[in-house]
Amino acid sequence: MTSQARGSGPASLGPGTVPDGRVPDAERRARAAWSRLAEPGDKDATRLISTLGAVQALACIAAADDPAAARFAARLSELDVDRDLAMAARFGAHVLCPGDPAWPAGLDVLQRSGWAPYCLWVRGVVDLGSATRRAAAVVGARSATAYGEMTAAEIATGLAQRRFTVVSGAAFGIDAAAHRGTLAVPGVTIAVLAGGVERPYPAAHARLIEHIAAEGAVVSEVPPGSAPTRRRFLQRNRLIATMAQGTVVVEAGLRSGSLNTARTASDFGRVVLAVPGPVTSMMSAGCHELIRSGRAELVTDAAEVAEAVGDYGCDLAAPKRAPARPTDDVDDDELRVLSALPMGRGATVGRLAVAAGDSVAGVTAVLGRLELAGLAERHGEGWRKGSALRGTRNEGR
Repeated sequence: MTSQARGSGPASLGPGTVPDGRVPDAERRARAAWSRLAEPGDKDATRLISTLGAVQALACIAAADDPAAARFAARLSELDVDRDLAMAARFGAHVLCPGDPAWPAGLDVLQRSGWAPYCLWVRGVVDLGSATRRAAAVVGARSATAYGEMTAAEIATGLAQRRFTVVSGAAFGIDAAAHRGTLAVPGVTIAVLAGGVERPYPAAHARLIEHIAAEGAVVSEVPPGSAPTRRRFLQRNRLIATMAQGTVVVEAGLRSGSLNTARTASDFGRVVLAVPGPVTSMMSAGCHELIRSGRAELVTDAAEVAEAVGDYGCDLAAPKRAPARPTDDVDDDELRVLSALPMGRGATVGRLAVAAGDSVAGVTAVLGRLELAGLAERHGEGWRKGSALRGTRNEGR
């Protein structure tokens, strides 16, 4: 390991970094080194960095001063911070650290739990700090149904129109639908990857990830060149869950990884939402279990998601109402007469009184009110249902 890799090199950060004067150069390089040496969410690495600082914790590995630090020595021979930074720069990526203005504030809860990322490798055009102040994570099954993908895209589009950033993982199925729905507006979306930011995964989503980088941001806590692994997928879920104010699960089986994201969101005080599906669909069984157990609130569209994760009192969803009908406001007396009125040829008041079970005087009074509302009209010597109930059909009197 070179002296520069240890974080004691020249003052200039080199390519792939964003100096702003708040995070010391050596600290930034050391955190970039730790992202290569330790797996995401490693408790020992997090403890060393929080106790000693990233630079001193890195020195402990070579000095073998701490038994917990010694286990990271196996990767020292592969560590080359300059190489990682140069590779990041080739793809327009940079290193973001706690203390940077663009650091997502939501990730601070991971610091307090000893589960924080050492740094973030970011490729994109948006300020993560600003973009995640109003954000919702949209996640779900990779083997999504057409219903799930359509719903995810519609929710993401609606959230983007309401100025929310949509966070997801760029996977097949729900993730991809959420990203595409956001980009269609266009809106801001963030993809959190389990591998390097220059390494599209899945490979079939290379164009999608390029589009996300051009309009939003692609984020990873592992350095360029890193391959995604099962553990890294699970660890990246904690970033998705805490970077946003809430997580909505659109479609998920009972063993879906998106349920892990939902649990993490709940554990860290984030809002958890779930979209119901057909009761016969195993792809929605996980969502139904979240709702049934009380761990998630049921939502059906972007307006309801926005109300749950947005600003209190400012993102209220309009109450859902059935289409208005002309007869919505009639009382019991009026309904009796209305039910007795024929649709075609008019009936006399006397016949209507018999059919409605009311007096002639009572029916006459009700007919006046129904006529004013367009629900009854004269026809010949009698009465029939009004134009409001018969549409625009023109019948002779």
